[in-house]
Amino acid sequence: MSNDLTRRGFLGVTGAAVAAGAAAGAASAQAADAGKKKTIKILAISGSPRKGKTTATALKVCLDAAKAVDPEHVEVELVELAEMKIDGSLAVAPPSEQNDDFAKLIPKLTDPKVAGIIVGSPVYFGNMSSLAKAFFDRCIVLRKDFGLSNKVAGALAVGAGRNGGQEQVLRSIHTSLMGQEMIIVGDGRPTAHWGATLWNNWKDDILQDEFGISTAKNLGRRVAEVARKVVGV
Repeated sequence: MSNDLTRRGFLGVTGAAVAAGAAAGAASAQAADAGKKKTIKILAISGSPRKGKTTATALKVCLDAAKAVDPEHVEVELVELAEMKIDGSLAVAPPSEQNDDFAKLIPKLTDPKVAGIIVGSPVYFGNMSSLAKAFFDRCIVLRKDFGLSNKVAGALAVGAGRNGGQEQVLRSIHTSLMGQEMIIVGDGRPTAHWGATLWNNWKDDILQDEFGISTAKNLGRRVAEVARKVVGV
């Protein structure tokens, strides 16, 4: 009888120790997970109809600067609308008739990992390109549930002149982004204005525009910095 009780007591103590060890292990694992930094993504959308040209180049400068803020925990991706068919008129069409490429963008835009979005456009008569506008018109579907809410956003514009309407395009892009309840930031210090403004001198070589490149770098860095604060990275 006493041997049986002793055995039961031993098993009970052992079981409690195992359970306590398991609980401690789970708590340790949770603490380790909590200590890990989250990975965020900064997404750049090029609204230029010319694939791989100045707007895309400028956005790559932004993304490189964003990545440099925290190379281990910041991912970046460039999406060029020039590769896609985006029909703005389908914004009011039934879902069954929305048969262009916009649906491919929805998972990218609403991905929880995407904490920042930078939209770039060339200047066309003082405004964004029709392709960029079509993109924003189609984003109305995301506004129903505010799928872009609290993501950090920035704007970039490339014009044919040093003062060729870039700031007007930035304002136009900002207006569309604010309608999605996004957090709008500018290009940050030391330039610290409304976004990235670059000059294409008709030679498709914006890399010679030192001031413009500095605004692109500052914008990318600023979007990443604020996104990290918002997410808690």
